[in-house]
Amino acid sequence: MAAEPEVLDELHRLRARVPQLTGALAASVDGLVLAHDTPGVEPEGVAALTAAALGVAMRMADATGQGEFRELLVRGVDGYVATYAAGGSAVLTLLAQDRVNVGRLHLEGRRSGTRIGELVEAATARGEPVAPARAPTRPASMPTRTRTARGTPRTPPTPTPNAPTASES
Repeated sequence: MAAEPEVLDELHRLRARVPQLTGALAASVDGLVLAHDTPGVEPEGVAALTAAALGVAMRMADATGQGEFRELLVRGVDGYVATYAAGGSAVLTLLAQDRVNVGRLHLEGRRSGTRIGELVEAATARGEPVAPARAPTRPASMPTRTRTARGTPRTPPTPTPNAPTASES
């Protein structure tokens, strides 16, 4: 995405304006990282969690008649996680220390969300992909784990066609 350096620049400027920010991440609404400035935090995991939280927040806003999603604030013992709409296809997630001025966080987060939304929409209008292409993070040799509900018996995997069985080898 050609807008990625511009989005990253906006994240750096935002962190300079709000010194209590410990991280900033722009992601697509489906959880793909667009740009990040998140030292010590895995951006792909935060982007995926942001997408999940966004889905719940959007449903809650809709179910309660509050209108279109704008922002989500989570307060933990050690700080805040704030997510802001950034146009129709992106979100901005900010990590902040507990001592951040929440009003300032909202003011600057909303401004940056608007700017990032404009950058992403301009890139989309030019025909550029919303998220940069990423290679899979899981090596091909590692099997994927599936979970079953508690009390559900596990069934052995189905053998693949043309694969030798134990009696044929």
